[in-house]
Amino acid sequence: MRWTAAAATLAAAATSTAPPQSTQQAVGYPSLFLLVLVGALVPVVPTGALVSSAAVVAFHQTAPFSLALVFVTASLAAFLGDATLYWLGRRGMRSRGGSRWLEAIRVRAPEERLARSREKLAEHGVAVLVLSRLVPAGRLPVMLACLLAEWPLRRFTRGNLPACLAWALTYQVIGVLGGSLFDEPWEGVVAAVALTVVISAVPNAVRRFSR
Repeated sequence: MRWTAAAATLAAAATSTAPPQSTQQAVGYPSLFLLVLVGALVPVVPTGALVSSAAVVAFHQTAPFSLALVFVTASLAAFLGDATLYWLGRRGMRSRGGSRWLEAIRVRAPEERLARSREKLAEHGVAVLVLSRLVPAGRLPVMLACLLAEWPLRRFTRGNLPACLAWALTYQVIGVLGGSLFDEPWEGVVAAVALTVVISAVPNAVRRFSR
């Protein structure tokens, strides 16, 4: 939550200063790529909010293909980050002492959710991997289930590619919706980040209510 609020503040400050569009593109796309890549490896960065914020800024730009570049940048960074984390997890599974990357995945994959992920993965295969990226906090339990099922890296990446494309498109649509509601980019950024916070909080609220 603190990361999400900080992302909203930084994005709002950046858009309110309104640097030239060429400068925004030269800095923005590499920054988006790096942050989404790091967020895939270290699951504390609100990557969905970052993509939505970038989409808001791109929506208000006159440069052609701005939204397409946001989509390509975010999906590619997410794909490479997931593939790297899975590769590191496989190395940890084969070593006696494991690895800090594998431990980071295990910590964020509670036993109950991991058990459900393994069941659904056995029943539906790659489709579960695709959906896991769209469900808040669903990526790591399914990734760990793939590791325990000993999926090779090639099989994982083949299923993860459409997952990353669908994820980037979903959060970009959220950003476009937020940007279309307001004239000022920073207002759209705040609206888009608030919407991503609500979406990420819904599954936890549902689980608590069901209990």
